[in-house]
Amino acid sequence: MLRFLFLPCLVLLVPTKSRAAEASVWPALTFHAAPKAQPEGAKTEDWPNFHGPRHRPESAETGLLKDIPAAGPKVVWECRRGAGYAAPVISEGKLLLFHRVDGEERLDCLEPETGKRLWTSGQAVEYSDDFGYSDGPRAAPLVADGKVITFGVTSVLKCRELATGAPVWEVDCGEKYAVPKYFFGSGAGPIVSGDKVILNVGGADGQCVVAFDLKTGAERWVTKHEWGQSYATAVPGTWRGKDRVLVFAGGKSDPAIGGLLSVDPATGAADDAFFWRAKRFPSVNAASPLLCGDNRVLVSQAYVDRNSPCNGAVMLEAGEDGKFKEVWKQPALGCHWMTPVWSDGCVFAFSGEKDRQCELAAFDGATGERLWGDREQWEFTDPTTPGRTIPMGFFRACLLKAEGRYLCLGEWGSLAWLELSRAGVKRGPVAQLFVAQQTWTPPVISRGLLYICQNEDDKLNGAPARLLCYDFRAEK
Repeated sequence: MLRFLFLPCLVLLVPTKSRAAEASVWPALTFHAAPKAQPEGAKTEDWPNFHGPRHRPESAETGLLKDIPAAGPKVVWECRRGAGYAAPVISEGKLLLFHRVDGEERLDCLEPETGKRLWTSGQAVEYSDDFGYSDGPRAAPLVADGKVITFGVTSVLKCRELATGAPVWEVDCGEKYAVPKYFFGSGAGPIVSGDKVILNVGGADGQCVVAFDLKTGAERWVTKHEWGQSYATAVPGTWRGKDRVLVFAGGKSDPAIGGLLSVDPATGAADDAFFWRAKRFPSVNAASPLLCGDNRVLVSQAYVDRNSPCNGAVMLEAGEDGKFKEVWKQPALGCHWMTPVWSDGCVFAFSGEKDRQCELAAFDGATGERLWGDREQWEFTDPTTPGRTIPMGFFRACLLKAEGRYLCLGEWGSLAWLELSRAGVKRGPVAQLFVAQQTWTPPVISRGLLYICQNEDDKLNGAPARLLCYDFRAEK
């Protein structure tokens, strides 16, 4: 590819070789069967960024599958997935899968209903995880204004044309802002506000949050703060009637530091900063902030320190001056990476640092009182070995609210509808889609199709890591 305009760590690019032609034949894809037609009047939506158009695990889709069969929903298609935990996004009739394959961070653009690859674009990357986890990207792509933005595990921010995959601009944030490796590489997701891409970069000299021009990649502003880059994607919202971006920051530091920043997306000025981080080294802030009604936001982290004032979650409120005011703390509400769900004045979340310590719990949004907790586990019968059972549970699961219920994806591949209320939980039948740990990527629903990432090999049949598309449309 040819560089025609060079700025420090910013490159505007034109491709000299297209990979669209080779994309049409893709041996990684297995197509099973076309999905049902959607029910008449079903509401659908794109899912253009992490946690979708509302920046929270909540879908507005209707006409979804009412009961999940024991064998799971029917598979429409599946494709082999490389390393990484990045969730897919869907926009303008295209699905974007960001993963690491054959030593490069690859962005594959797929047709959502068939899995057919429309184009592919890759970039060589050198990264090895210090803790032995995946060496692939963590942050979901972002689609806006006909462009797709990715932020790789080595801090490369890259913009491509959505239609073709042609490169538009690139910023090596690791070089430009001296971003350290952090515990698990870079993993904060980019968001768009107006004509700017905003990212918790976490660079040297307090270069904490940076805004880039969506069209050119040029730096628009920098928010200075000592807190580094977390693994939580920022959330835009209205804070005391003003547009703000809420950034739950906090990188690799000893002593550990981090917390919530309220940033003006127009200027980068920070209204306030509220410290919320475990003292432990290592520890991370990884769950996105959760807006809870007017002028309130919840942040949560899972690492427990006996003498720390920052265990679990804190609910904050915006004062008249936009400053953070503590409403309540709840040590029992400690989300490792899943973003809690706010509904009917309650917070629902899977709380706990370790898998078998984790419980599904409900908390009163006004007071923080723990209303109930459920650590239900069961024995899964191994279909490949007669008489063998496997201890199973949801563990550190993800929730996605849809049609008044909650789709639950457990970290070993269990899937079920849950009914959650102040009174308790009612669980529907559980489908064991596969038996593979690190199913940590949140599920995605768009146009009645459910997309789930299996991030490790299936322990039962050896099926490799995959992106699976399920028919999640209700019967007519």
